Amino acid sequence: MQQTKWLLLGSSLGALALLATAALQENVFREWRRIQAEAHAADAPIPVHLRQVVNTSLGIADRCVSCHVAMGPGDQEVAGPGMAAHPPVVHDPGEYGCTTCHGGQGRATDKADAHGTVPFWPGPMLPRGMSEAGCGTCHTAIAVPQMEGLRRARVAFTRLDCLSCHRVDGRGGTLRPDLGGMQGPDLSRVGTGGYDSKWYDSHLKKSSAPGPWRSAFGSISESDRALLATYLATRVAAPRLVEAKSVFHATGCLGCHKVSGVGGDDGPDLTRAGEKDPGRADFAAVSGPRTLAGWFDEHVRAPAAVVAGSLMPAPPVSAAEVEALTFYTLSLRRRDIAGSYLPRDRMRVARFGEREFTSDGATLFGAFCSGCHGRAGQGHRSPGLPTFPSVANPDFLAVAPDALIAETIRRGRPGRRMRAWGDGSTGLRDEDVPVLVSHLRSLAGVPAPVVDPQPPRWVNGDRAEGERLFSMICAGCHGARGEGGEGLALNNPVLQQFATDTYFVETISRGRRGTAMAAFTEPAPTRPTLSRQEIESIVTFIRTWGVTP
Repeated sequence: MQQTKWLLLGSSLGALALLATAALQENVFREWRRIQAEAHAADAPIPVHLRQVVNTSLGIADRCVSCHVAMGPGDQEVAGPGMAAHPPVVHDPGEYGCTTCHGGQGRATDKADAHGTVPFWPGPMLPRGMSEAGCGTCHTAIAVPQMEGLRRARVAFTRLDCLSCHRVDGRGGTLRPDLGGMQGPDLSRVGTGGYDSKWYDSHLKKSSAPGPWRSAFGSISESDRALLATYLATRVAAPRLVEAKSVFHATGCLGCHKVSGVGGDDGPDLTRAGEKDPGRADFAAVSGPRTLAGWFDEHVRAPAAVVAGSLMPAPPVSAAEVEALTFYTLSLRRRDIAGSYLPRDRMRVARFGEREFTSDGATLFGAFCSGCHGRAGQGHRSPGLPTFPSVANPDFLAVAPDALIAETIRRGRPGRRMRAWGDGSTGLRDEDVPVLVSHLRSLAGVPAPVVDPQPPRWVNGDRAEGERLFSMICAGCHGARGEGGEGLALNNPVLQQFATDTYFVETISRGRRGTAMAAFTEPAPTRPTLSRQEIESIVTFIRTWGVTP
């Protein structure tokens, strides 16, 4: 009995000590209390209490301002160690809070917990320097071209001296020493809010009247006006995000991945990739930081090294482009937004089907095709993966009719990685196909071949001789049954249906520069030279795998 009393007394004292320690930690030793105790406003101390931003419409309750006091509503004048007001941004942090853009755990009051760098918290803060990726939580930048198109548009805006009157992302809009230039509207958000589509006519009208407009504005060519329209469409007050998206649209990622329902389906859907829980990621092969950004960075550089068995080819990108792709992937997150908080750009994509990229050939090819075929259509090879052919090869384009290229895009190559882009599930529209064909021809500078006067099927050679020659000369690359290997699959139904006999004959005769496909009418010491009759016999045999026209 006596032992039980002592045990009860000891446990009670232990519980009391535990409660006292917890009370001291919570009410005296918390870091946010020390920070507020050292801060002051107008040389007077500020009241020390838990501060927070609550927005029920956005579903947030952020206590970050308990430490970052000067970033809280009404506390911008607070001074002290580490105190700084939030940099000017489009949205009021006092209304939108912190985690809406930055991520992290808003209700926490310890630094590690609040930043989300603790185990089992699925949404850590975005890395330092990548905070702008948080704009993707709510916004969807529209009509972003591939990076070269964006660069040309940006250069045109600067070259035409638009910054002498207008501010964009903190630049420009100042009067010159000679009093040239005027204070025009800030254009940083016109991609979201819109602008007068007849601005050029009104500017010209003003420049014809006496006054400063006469020297400040001149005529602009139609091509330059198109570049200005592209640039203005991308001004959403998030320049780094737009730049990163333009790199994404130049790297062919949509060839295998979907974003907002657009793209291929060989790889995972990336629409919400930025929300991936780091606790569910496999960092076994990641040598750098064990963060989501670190995982994305190394996966882009060497996909198969991070994900065993990955069929993703390593893109030929620079270190800066790897960072941009990581930045953009982190921006792929979606918050459910109701009512007046739903941004106009996101509404235009979700409800009206507007595109996140431009519809010019360079951007379409960069977004959908360059991941496999290379940025210049030069083809691509990766260890352990099939060879992706050069679709801009001049020898190919010199003999391939537009119909063959267009139908290959629409219908793909069954049995190969070239999917049917016209099946309605990819976001590539039928009107995009001629634009892509035209872009391919511009890459090589090769016009469409003249109309073939012969019918599509005119060859009538010796099938048995063709089979013998094919087995001896062609099967090593194209497969014994035309199934493909180093060379293309010749038994492919789309190729068989839309390629003419002239196409096959001319391809064997001319070969393909830069590939293993030689010109078999030219003498060489390592292979036989074929006569026209022998080539027609091979084509006759190849046609046995096709359909009857």
